Amino acid sequence: MGILLLTIVGMECFSWFIHKFLFHGPLWFIHKSHHQERHGFFEWNDIFSLLFAALAIYLMFSYRDDFAPPFWVGAGISAYGIIYFIFHDWFIHNRFKTFKTKNTYLLAIRRAHKMHHKSIEKNPSEEFGLLYASRKYFKK
Repeated sequence: MGILLLTIVGMECFSWFIHKFLFHGPLWFIHKSHHQERHGFFEWNDIFSLLFAALAIYLMFSYRDDFAPPFWVGAGISAYGIIYFIFHDWFIHNRFKTFKTKNTYLLAIRRAHKMHHKSIEKNPSEEFGLLYASRKYFKK
């Protein structure tokens, strides 16, 4: 269980890093689809989620017999993917229009992400995390 929780925290840190330095850097040609108007349900940026899912499935499948630590890393990546889907795709970007809240934390995360999408260009941009937002977004 500890490995799973550490992996979720690690995924948030790793995701922040690759979002800032790779997605808004050399991989912008894929990620920019996420900053543009959506035409359909899927976008090129979803390829990143598929790659993480493939890694998680590989780890869990390869270590399913003895539940060795790599299995729990795969489970943590999967859990982060579920959190990502709920927070990012469902709540923030409204891929499904059913998520409403008055929760201060959730609204701060939404405001921070909206600020991230304020620009449709590679730069300038801010707030690269999924579960973390700067304090200024907690103020109404």
